[in-house]
Amino acid sequence: MTRAIIQSASLTIADHQDPTIFGLTPTQLHDRFWAARGVQVVRQGEASQIVPDAELYLLADPRTMTIFQLRPILDVLNWMKPDVLFLRLHDTNEHGYRERAVADEDGRFVRFERIYDGGDSRLARVALTEDLDLARRWQAAQSPRDGWRALRYTVQRRLRATRSVDASVYDRSLEVERMKFVDDLISVWPHPNATIGRVNKIGDQAWLDPQATIGKQVQLIGPVWVGAGRLLDVEVPVVGPVALWDNPKDRPEPEDIQWLAIERSKSYARIGKINVRELTSLETFGKRVFDIVFAMTFLLLTSPIYPIVMLLIYLEDGRPFFFGHMRETVGGRQFPCWKFRSMRKDAEDIKKRLMAENKADGPQFFIEDDPRMTRIGKIIRKFNIDELPQFYNVIRGHMSIVGPRPSPFKENQYCPSWREARLSVKPGVTGLWQVKRSRLKGLDFQEWIRYDVQYVQQRSWRLDLWIIVQTVKITLGTIFKQK
Repeated sequence: MTRAIIQSASLTIADHQDPTIFGLTPTQLHDRFWAARGVQVVRQGEASQIVPDAELYLLADPRTMTIFQLRPILDVLNWMKPDVLFLRLHDTNEHGYRERAVADEDGRFVRFERIYDGGDSRLARVALTEDLDLARRWQAAQSPRDGWRALRYTVQRRLRATRSVDASVYDRSLEVERMKFVDDLISVWPHPNATIGRVNKIGDQAWLDPQATIGKQVQLIGPVWVGAGRLLDVEVPVVGPVALWDNPKDRPEPEDIQWLAIERSKSYARIGKINVRELTSLETFGKRVFDIVFAMTFLLLTSPIYPIVMLLIYLEDGRPFFFGHMRETVGGRQFPCWKFRSMRKDAEDIKKRLMAENKADGPQFFIEDDPRMTRIGKIIRKFNIDELPQFYNVIRGHMSIVGPRPSPFKENQYCPSWREARLSVKPGVTGLWQVKRSRLKGLDFQEWIRYDVQYVQQRSWRLDLWIIVQTVKITLGTIFKQK
């Protein structure tokens, strides 16, 4: 059984010559930074244990060190589920100068020294994958060129993706670049204790090694890291971002990375592993009985509305009165999801011309003041009257009163694991997404996935009743607001 503990990556000769802080070289700090995000750095040609407990593997050539925002990349991984995601890194660094703290022979802080680096912006590349076997193949490649070629030929085109991202890129083979990386890292990594267990926080942004000493009058302003064996007793403030490296005589041994102890990234939902809560036979029977009784009662109570709506639709735009759009239910079986027709007969042709104005993300389509809507359509949509015929779908067994939003085959091709989870239950007339979505630009599809997944994981009669009550509140609130 593979241990969820791994030593830091093997060090080059240059790395051994580097100073350390908290017992770690710049390369090891780089790997700890990514490990704190659940990502293990795997370098071509460098032997190190690849652990299965990492969420992702960052495949890099031996010279590349990088910092970039992971969250936007996770959206691509969650939605597209590629076996490998190639990233083109556009370097945003200004390679001008850096500040270095100078200490005397006793480890006392003396002054700051400015070093000018020079250099131009560069374009580098890395890759992200969940596949342990792909990470091992990359590591075993004879050269970065062979590694990239192997990844392209191993992974089918439809299972790989490429994106460009802004990043800070550093050449690991150059000392000045490794030092600059640490300077920048201090500014962007506010919680190094996630994977560096020996550090202690002092004040708001300073981190202190247990073997370091700070005088009571010392002021630490901004992010400051103080290494082992350092003595700070000057009265002038130390302004970060700055690293006071370990005293070479007191350099501690680096600790192992405890992968199982790392808090999993909240931004990466591992949507490929969705656990659906299975209902018992009694719960399934009870839900079906409730659906039929509720639907028949609601259809009976609202029946006086139907001839009025049908007449208004006919007077404005003629027949048909109803519109049955093909949607998918349990197991991907298709059914006509019935609604009162709220759009013009040529709505699909108009939609093609309006795609550039789409306000929704993902496969959905939404714009304000949709010109496809008829006048009566806007009214019945506002009060959800157009949804009433769906209770007929409930009686037929295509739908439930509460469940994920019913969607067509085309929309369900996004996020295969999400699709399989939501198609394991019947879609609903109302659901968690309908009562909790924010309609914020760029978030609608993400919220759709989030609330569908939440429902299939937590579904119960209590949750169904809560959703029904919230739906009634929202509908009544809309009616009284108009009055």
